[in-house]
Amino acid sequence: MNVAVPGLAQAYNILFTAVLLILAVMLMFCLVRSIMKGKIADRLVAVNMIGTIIMVIIAVLAVKMNEGYLMDICIIYAMISFLAVVILSKVYMGIY
Repeated sequence: MNVAVPGLAQAYNILFTAVLLILAVMLMFCLVRSIMKGKIADRLVAVNMIGTIIMVIIAVLAVKMNEGYLMDICIIYAMISFLAVVILSKVYMGIY
């Protein structure tokens, strides 16, 4: 990150690290929710939430590391995650 204030870069680094840690904890909660008991619809929502959290993690890493190609990976992951949820929904609707 190119910032004019010297201490601001360190503050941004600490902020992004804290955000990544919070997202990692949320990801673990969603993973536990998708594995533990619950209806299939609840598990499907948890899997969708896991995909969304991973996309946010990739976007935060792209800003933190100042790498533009990570945003392309994030967009590709969004398309794959969307297709996975659509396919799982079709399977769920076919079973019930």
